[in-house]
Amino acid sequence: MDVLDSIDLEILKQLDNDGRMAYSSIAVTLGVSNTMIHQRIARLTEQGILVGIKPVLNERKIGYDWAAFTGITLEKDQDSGRVIEELKKIPEVTECYFITGGYTLYLKIVARDHEHMRKVLYEQIDILHGVAKTNSIIELGCAFKRNIIP
Repeated sequence: MDVLDSIDLEILKQLDNDGRMAYSSIAVTLGVSNTMIHQRIARLTEQGILVGIKPVLNERKIGYDWAAFTGITLEKDQDSGRVIEELKKIPEVTECYFITGGYTLYLKIVARDHEHMRKVLYEQIDILHGVAKTNSIIELGCAFKRNIIP
């Protein structure tokens, strides 16, 4: 891993605060040239540190009032690659993690209402070949969510 200096960290903080911020505004804020900001962002992207700038959606504002965290137990852990590819086809599955403990995978699922959530779970996820069982916890709201910037 390449070492991030104070300018890199400040660039990441500025973009984390507003991903649409003009590079020239970042340059003015940091007291450096536009060229330096362009070069640094290109390097951060090439190194895989900055993997994209995209909007953060408030799912509730677009009609997805329900969210759940779901642990998946697989019949065979080696089926995880195939199951993950199938999960990617379900738009309501917004996150998927490998975890330790009683589950192989842990998902975040969003839905419009309880019936929609039931259908996603029972008619799309539970029927996937290789899924032994699921266990869901309904999310009541996000206290906070952030990126880690050292």
